[in-house]
Amino acid sequence: MPTPKALRPFAHREYRVLIAALAISIFGSGMWAVAMVYQVIHLGGGPLELSMVAAAGSVGLVAFVLAGGIAADRIPQRRLIIAVEGANLAVIAAVSGLAMTGLLQLWHVAAGSFVLGVGAAFFFPAYSAILPRILPAQDLLAANGMEGSMRPVLQQAAGPAVAGIVVAALSPSHAVTAVAVCHLLAFIVLNFLGQHALAAPANGAVDGAGGPEGGAAADGTPGAEGGEVRRRSFFHDLREGVIYTLGTPWLLWTLVWACISVLFLIGPIEVLLPFVVRDQLAGDSRMFGFLLAVMGVGAALGSLLTASFRLPRRYLTVMMVSWGAGSLPLAAVGVMDSFWAIAAALFIFGATGSVGMVIWGTLLQRRVPPHLLGRVSSLDFFVSLALMPVSMALAGPAAEVLPIWLIFLVAGGVCPVMAVIAMAVARMPADELAHPLDQEPALERTTAAGD
Repeated sequence: MPTPKALRPFAHREYRVLIAALAISIFGSGMWAVAMVYQVIHLGGGPLELSMVAAAGSVGLVAFVLAGGIAADRIPQRRLIIAVEGANLAVIAAVSGLAMTGLLQLWHVAAGSFVLGVGAAFFFPAYSAILPRILPAQDLLAANGMEGSMRPVLQQAAGPAVAGIVVAALSPSHAVTAVAVCHLLAFIVLNFLGQHALAAPANGAVDGAGGPEGGAAADGTPGAEGGEVRRRSFFHDLREGVIYTLGTPWLLWTLVWACISVLFLIGPIEVLLPFVVRDQLAGDSRMFGFLLAVMGVGAALGSLLTASFRLPRRYLTVMMVSWGAGSLPLAAVGVMDSFWAIAAALFIFGATGSVGMVIWGTLLQRRVPPHLLGRVSSLDFFVSLALMPVSMALAGPAAEVLPIWLIFLVAGGVCPVMAVIAMAVARMPADELAHPLDQEPALERTTAAGD
């Protein structure tokens, strides 16, 4: 009996190690989201202090995500991922020890949140860049789908739920300790990644007489003509990634669409949806939480479904239509007075959004040159993250001068229109036919030790 496509990546030892560590780590991240809140409250903090601690994590992530992408293209990704998990373990273990001994202060929690944000900024570009090194091309879609289905289940549901139970049964400090245990386990598992297989990224981190820009080998050794190795600057590497992005229409216009969608959608969902629940459904925080859970279930199912099939021949079209059409039901959220109708709209939005994201991650790994993958992934991450707080900051003032139904109508209507514009300007239908990815590669480049 053939292995289901969604499970084919598990045939590779290095992937099994990597995904096991990732699952433990994102479960710990979900626990931290709750443990951090109640640890701040336990220390006497209020909404202002909690906001500052939460913002510290976001600042660390946004401030270092571009550096994380450059590091993923310069440093052996195995070493980088293990170092990040080790740093996460060290800082959360320190917070746990201080909490258990009664010495913890608010700034310690903020520092821990900041380090975790910085860690995420380095971890995920390296994770994205390492997958094509340990999996054959036809298994990347399934691997991205597996991550997309794991994340809402572990980080948004299971992790917070377990942390809530630990806080209620014991204390916030015990929940922080449990987070430290998660990072310890992930760190141990990551050390089983094969050193011989993942020694160094095939990147352009160095120049020489005969390499990517003159002859240096990918591993940084001098070229065949004896050119001197020259380290590139941070800004040179960043500029190279930006130039590639600006010169690649499908990539550029997908990021343009992502910027606009984040700006128009995140604020209404995160800030205004609770008022829709209160005013239109006469509901409370439990109903709001349940609606977010429905959206998460949709995202998990959409990712799993996408992982179960081959990459579509019209991959850019499917991606943009999924994102654009999936945003359309949100246009009616502001006028709905039925819980199930709003739940259905959010389920569709979550499912179609994850379909597009799984395809998108796979396209980066298959169409972006390996030596640029970390930087391009971090640029994608950065443009999305940078506008999230802007969207949330604008949603409240917008609701003061405009009716909520109009804000949702605009948000749900702009994104499909922009999807059509992006497809047309970037000529995505012609591009995807000129660069087919639905064929099984004749030669597979797999470095996993257990294959």
